Amino acid sequence: MIKRNEIIQGDCIEILGKVTEPAADLIFADPPFNIGYKYDVYEDRKAYDEYYQWTHDWMAACQKILKPNGSFWVAIGDDYAAEVRVIARKLGLNLRNWVIWHYTFGQATKNKFARSHTHLFYFTNTTNPKAITFNDMEIRVPSARQTTYADKRANPKGKIPDDVWSFSRVCGTFNERVKWHPCQMPQRVLERIIKVSSNPGDMVIDPFSGSGTTMVAAAMLGREYFGTDLSEDYVAKSKIRIADTLAGRCKKTDISENPVAKRPGRKVGGGRKKSVAAKSAKPSNSAPDTAVLFD
Repeated sequence: MIKRNEIIQGDCIEILGKVTEPAADLIFADPPFNIGYKYDVYEDRKAYDEYYQWTHDWMAACQKILKPNGSFWVAIGDDYAAEVRVIARKLGLNLRNWVIWHYTFGQATKNKFARSHTHLFYFTNTTNPKAITFNDMEIRVPSARQTTYADKRANPKGKIPDDVWSFSRVCGTFNERVKWHPCQMPQRVLERIIKVSSNPGDMVIDPFSGSGTTMVAAAMLGREYFGTDLSEDYVAKSKIRIADTLAGRCKKTDISENPVAKRPGRKVGGGRKKSVAAKSAKPSNSAPDTAVLFD
């Protein structure tokens, strides 16, 4: 039984396996990447075959509760991105986009190229685009025609973002950073996914709720939510985080996805001279534009 606006402690495969009918309009999953990380009650270190089977099992549990027109997003690292794609194909999920979340802060290597991205798979249960929730007007960003070329052909509403997203990782100095969870997703990433793939009142489910970011973003955007996590401590602290955020006791990130709408009076095209706003505006995937989200 899916409880609205609740996070419960337990194994997602067992909990979701008890759900008897599709309940999720949107599922976002950020599972352990099997890279040897130690969480409070789980060590992220399995043999390859064990991790593969476990990935298959939790993805199957999620696919089972996904509504026919629902969306299923999975965040995963390089080591098992190919396996996630193969498993999704076996489960009959349709791949709409293979998004790369790119970041440039905090990583450094001495003898190979630094890894600076995470894979975001965007799956659906159906191949019919008309049956899928895709709220493009909620996530449009300025196009190069607007920000660089002052091209009169530019759509004043901006464009749908590319499949490479540049958002900073959550660093220790950021307002949204919690101190009790080691691997926290940026709220901005979840806000974009929730806005584009669900509507107000829809059910958003996160089987690895962790720091509670999915639930915080869903609640702030008027969605219902349900999460599971193995850690009793993470569940308890996530509930406090959600309550504090909704009560205004936490500093919030900027949830406005459409920078075009925030620049009133700006002219697009219509001559060789650019407006002041057009000169200063930067695409949403530039470092300065993402940096303003965090104090």
